[in-house]
Amino acid sequence: MTLAFADGPLYFPVTAFANDGTVDLDMTARALAAGLQHGPGGVFPACGTGEFHALAADESLAVVRAAVQVVQQSATPVPVVAGVGGPVGQAVAAVRALREIGVDGVLLLPPYLVGASQEGLMHYVAAVAAASDLPVIVYHRGTARFSAATFARLLRDQPTVVGFKDGIGDVALAQEIVLAAGAVREDVEFFNGLLTAEASQAAYRAIGIPLYSSAVFAMAPAIATAYYRAYTAGDSSACDRLLQGFYHPLVALRDTTPGYAVSLIKTGVRLGGMPVGGVRAPLTDPGPEHVARLREILAQGERLVAGL
Repeated sequence: MTLAFADGPLYFPVTAFANDGTVDLDMTARALAAGLQHGPGGVFPACGTGEFHALAADESLAVVRAAVQVVQQSATPVPVVAGVGGPVGQAVAAVRALREIGVDGVLLLPPYLVGASQEGLMHYVAAVAAASDLPVIVYHRGTARFSAATFARLLRDQPTVVGFKDGIGDVALAQEIVLAAGAVREDVEFFNGLLTAEASQAAYRAIGIPLYSSAVFAMAPAIATAYYRAYTAGDSSACDRLLQGFYHPLVALRDTTPGYAVSLIKTGVRLGGMPVGGVRAPLTDPGPEHVARLREILAQGERLVAGL
């Protein structure tokens, strides 16, 4: 069992909110459709960039349903992998509902609040995996920190677990997990899920993790695609120019304020002409100074792409 991603960056679209704070499904669909025109490898609605943490259960399902409809109607459909997670009962109920909606897989985000033993994490993943036959990608981040032995055991015991997304950044541990997984199965997909993953992807590719999340694709798909094409072609010079001129300044701005990994992306979507609204609490939208700086960074990225 695998997820057949297309050749393109993995797309984590935003969730649009109306002026009254409710989910705007029409605008969510419009923004997602605009990104699809740039050829992503797959779509991950209602995940981190889509503010999964701030969505009610019915809102999350509605967002995913809209995404599935948009992707199915596109000229080149790609896999749709929906976010689930939090309390185990909620995650299990969500994955059963998502099976009926027609997603191609789920990204299992960390359990809510509590820390857990490796045995407890294994039971958490097993409960979700057993709820349907959907492929499951586990997200190694926050309260879900897997050892190499635990992930290898999951691969032996849970045939629907097909992927591993690293959001911790311990490269030595990530390589240990890749090697342990390879001794069990050869069909596992590994993803770099760090914030602004392009900035660390060269290191991840070196340890056998070729795929990465691209939040930037949601706000600047031309820039994200240019980096992806250079990366897959082995054009290190083009990658370096984009990293130094666009991604590193973006990371510096992102690191000024907690939550900007999502807030800046959503602001960038608005700067691109899509009125997707602001972020929900506890995240905060950037002020005028940071919006102006983001506009400059995006303009610089566009100039770099034009010169490649």
